[in-house]
Amino acid sequence: MSVKPQMSTATGAGDAPLRPISFGDPAVTIERRDDGVIYLRPKTPLGDYPVRLTDRLHHWANAEPNRVFMAERDAGGGWRQITYARLLVAARHIASALLARGLSAERPIVILSGNSVDHALVAFGALYAGIPFCPVSPAYSLVSKDYGKLAYLMKLLTPGLVFADDAGKFADALAANVPDGTEIVASRGAVPGRQVTMLAELLATPQLPGLDAAHDAIGPDTIAKFLLTSGSTGNPKAVINTQRMICANQVMLRETLAFLKDEPPVIVDWLPWNHTFGGNHNIGLTLFNGGSMYLDEGKPMPGGIEETVRNLREISPTVYFNVPKGYESLLPYLRDDKALRAKFFHRLHAMFFSGAALSPFVWNRLDELAVAETGYRVPMLTGLGATETAPFFMSVKPATSRSGHVGLPVSGNDAKLIPNNGKLEVRAKGPNVTPGYWRQPELTAAAFDEEGFYKFGDALKPVDPDDFNKGFDFDGRIAEDFKLASGTWVSVGPLRARLVAACAPMVRDVVIAGINRDEISALVILDLDGCRLINPTLPVDDLAGTASDPLIREAFRERLARFLGTATGSSTRVTRAVLLDSPLLIDRGEVTDKGSINQRAVLDHRSGLIDLLYSPTPPDHVITL
Repeated sequence: MSVKPQMSTATGAGDAPLRPISFGDPAVTIERRDDGVIYLRPKTPLGDYPVRLTDRLHHWANAEPNRVFMAERDAGGGWRQITYARLLVAARHIASALLARGLSAERPIVILSGNSVDHALVAFGALYAGIPFCPVSPAYSLVSKDYGKLAYLMKLLTPGLVFADDAGKFADALAANVPDGTEIVASRGAVPGRQVTMLAELLATPQLPGLDAAHDAIGPDTIAKFLLTSGSTGNPKAVINTQRMICANQVMLRETLAFLKDEPPVIVDWLPWNHTFGGNHNIGLTLFNGGSMYLDEGKPMPGGIEETVRNLREISPTVYFNVPKGYESLLPYLRDDKALRAKFFHRLHAMFFSGAALSPFVWNRLDELAVAETGYRVPMLTGLGATETAPFFMSVKPATSRSGHVGLPVSGNDAKLIPNNGKLEVRAKGPNVTPGYWRQPELTAAAFDEEGFYKFGDALKPVDPDDFNKGFDFDGRIAEDFKLASGTWVSVGPLRARLVAACAPMVRDVVIAGINRDEISALVILDLDGCRLINPTLPVDDLAGTASDPLIREAFRERLARFLGTATGSSTRVTRAVLLDSPLLIDRGEVTDKGSINQRAVLDHRSGLIDLLYSPTPPDHVITL
C-alpha cells in the first residue's frame, strides 16, 4: 500500500506566517543521461543509524525510564499506560518465550487484531528476538465474508504463532484459517475446540540466559516484519522490512522533520499498524525520538470521529497525522468547539497527510482556525513513499507544501526519472528500500530495474522544468493511465483529483473509465457526510438512497457540467458518470481498510456497469452530459 498524495490545487489560505519549525532542507544534485533518464541525488549524506530498532528502546529505557511510550483507553475511560522501562522488560520476557518456540522467518508471527498496547508488546517482543511478524488488517478477519485474503496470506507466510487480542472476537477467523498445529495466543477470550495460550503466560516466561546474545545477533539484514500490500492483483504481497530499512528511514525522518529533535513527539493516532504509515512511520518516529503515542480508537466516519474528538480534548499533540478524510471529519468539531481547538493547536508543530488529496476547502479552513488560535498557520506536510520504501522517500518543505506536491528525495534516497509516454516515471534506491517480496521471486524481479532501483509505478512532474530543486508534483500512477479509442492518453491521477475537488463536498473519490472508448466516464464514490450538507434529511448510512436522491443527483450534475466546461480536450472531458449505490468490497480488493481505492480492481469487477455507462441509450441512473 503506497502512502502518496494525489494532485490537487490546495494552497494555504491567507497571508499569515507559518509557525516556525526546525526542518531539513532537501536539495539535490542532478545528472542527465543522453537517453533522457535523470538522477536526483540528495546533497546531504545520510547520517549513521542503529543496527536494530530496539537499540533505541534500550536508549530511552535508560534515559527516560518513566516516560510514557504508549497509552490506550481502559475499561474505565482512563489511560492504560506503558513506560519505556516497562516496555523493555515486557519485550525481553516475550522474546524469551518466542525464542523458546523455535519461531523464525519460515515460521513467523501473524497478528490479526488492530492497534493496541498488547499488539505492541507482541511486536516488540518479536523485534527483540529477531523473529519477523506480520500485522494483518482486522478487516480480513472481521469484514471479509470468505476469508479469501486471510487464507492466502496464511499459506504464503506459514506462521508458527498467531496472535489476536480478543480470541472470542476473532474465533471464526482463527478456527477457519489457523492449522491445528499452529499456536494461538490471545490477551483474552477463547476459540471453541482450540487451545489458546494467554499473553500473560508469555509475559511470565523467565528471561532466557542467551537472550542478550540472540538480541546482539540481530543485524541490518534481519527481517523485522512483513507488511502486506495488494497492488493491482488483489492478492497480498508480503513486503520484506529489514532492520536496515526501518532504522535508516527513521534517521531520514528525524533529519527532515527536524522539529522531532526539539521536543519528544506526542501523537494521538488511529492509523492502522498493518499499513506502513501507521506501523512504520508513526510508531517508529515515536520510539526513535523518545515520544509518547496515545492510541485513538476513533475513525474518520460518523460514529467514529467522536472518539477522536474525545481524545484530542485531553491530549495536545505536537504533530498530527491523518488521511484527508480524517481532517475533513475533524474540521467541524475544531470549528465549533473553542476548547477543543485550543487544545489541538496548543503545541502543534506540524500536521501531516497522505493517502489522497486534501481539498482546498479543508486546507484553508484548517489554516484559518490555526491563525485564529495561534496567529500562525501550522505547516501541513506530505511527501511520497510506499510500503517498499519503509515508507519515507520524498518530502515537501513547509513553505512550498500543497496538496499534490511531493517535494524532493530526502537524504539517503536516490531518485531515477524515466521518460514514459510523456511523463517522468520515478524509481528509488536507498537503504530504506525493500530487498523484495517474501516467497515471490518473480514479483521481486519485476519490481526492480537493471540498476536496482525500485519501480514505484508513479509519475512526477517538475514544478519548474528549469529548476528541479523546486521539487516535484505527483503526476498519477503509470498503470492507471490509458488510451481512448482515438489514441489519446488519459492521465488518470490528476484528472481524478481535479474531478473530486470540483465535486466537493459530495464525492470522496472517483474511478476513471474509458479505455478504448470515445469518451471518459466516472464511477463516483459518494461522501455521505458531504451529501448531507446538501440534503440534511438523508439518513446516515444509506448509500443506495443517497445515490438515488434527486437533490444529490442534480447537485452532482451541476458540478459535473461545470467541470466539463473546464475541459481542454478529450483527455480531460468526463461526459458521463454513475453514483455508486453499493459499497466497494474488500474481498474483491476494490478498497483497503484505510479506504484507499484500487482503480483497476473496481474496473475489473464492475465491467457490467461500465458497459451500461457506454450503452447507446444509458439507463436513467447514468448521468450523461
